Amino acid sequence: MENFALSLHSANRDKKFHSRLKLLHITVCEGLRETLDLGFQTVCVEQPIGKRLFQEFLESNNEYKGPSRLWKDIEEYNNAEDEDRVNKACKIISRYMEPDAKYYCPFLPENGITKVKEKHQQASDDLFNETMDSVMDFLKEVPYTFFLESMYLKRFLQWKWLEMQPMGDDWFMDFRVLGKGGFGEVFACQMRGTGKLYACKKLNKKRLKKRKGYEVRSHATCSIIGPAVHEVVQIQEPF
Repeated sequence: MENFALSLHSANRDKKFHSRLKLLHITVCEGLRETLDLGFQTVCVEQPIGKRLFQEFLESNNEYKGPSRLWKDIEEYNNAEDEDRVNKACKIISRYMEPDAKYYCPFLPENGITKVKEKHQQASDDLFNETMDSVMDFLKEVPYTFFLESMYLKRFLQWKWLEMQPMGDDWFMDFRVLGKGGFGEVFACQMRGTGKLYACKKLNKKRLKKRKGYEVRSHATCSIIGPAVHEVVQIQEPF
C-alpha cells in the first residue's frame, strides 16, 4: 500500500510539472516583442525553435517553399559524408538551379549558379557558401517581414516566455552516477515534466575553491553550451 501511495504521489507530481510546460495565451506574451531581439539572425539562425518556426512559416507559403527546401538541402549537403556529396550536389542543382525546376529559385545570381555547376564534382566544403548567403539575403527581407506579423512569431514569443520561467533542481530526478572528476560528479537524471533523460554535471563548491577551479568551471561551461544539434538540449549553466 505504501509503494502504491508513493507511485501515485510520483504520478501526480509528474503531472504537476508537466502542466507548467504548457504555453500561455499569446496575450500574456505579446509584451516580449518590446524586449527581445527579433532580428533575423538571432531568431532564425541562432535559435533552434525560431529557425524551426520560420521554416514552417516558409513551408506554408508556396512562394517560399523553394528557398526553404534549398536551405535544408544545403545543410544536409554540408553534414553529409564525402562520398555522398556529389549526388546531393546534383540534386540541389536540378531542383533549384534549373529554370524549369519545380522549386527554381530565380533570386540566385547566375554567376553563382555557374560556379556551382562547374565545381560540384569536387564536392568541396564551401561549394554552396555563396548560394546560402543568397538564400539568407532573400529570406531576411520580405519573407521575414511577413513572418513577424504571423502566428508563427506569436508562437515563438510563447516559447520564449516559457524558456524564461525559473527551473530548479526539483524538476530533475537523479539516477546513478555516470562518472566522477576532480570537481564533481556526472549523474543520469530525468526531467520530471517530460520524462526525458539527461546527463547532469554537479560541481562541488568546496573542491572548486580548494583547487582554484573556478576558471576551469567557466571554461567547461562555455564548452558545454557550444554548438548543439537538434537532439541535444543546450545547458545554460551546470548545477
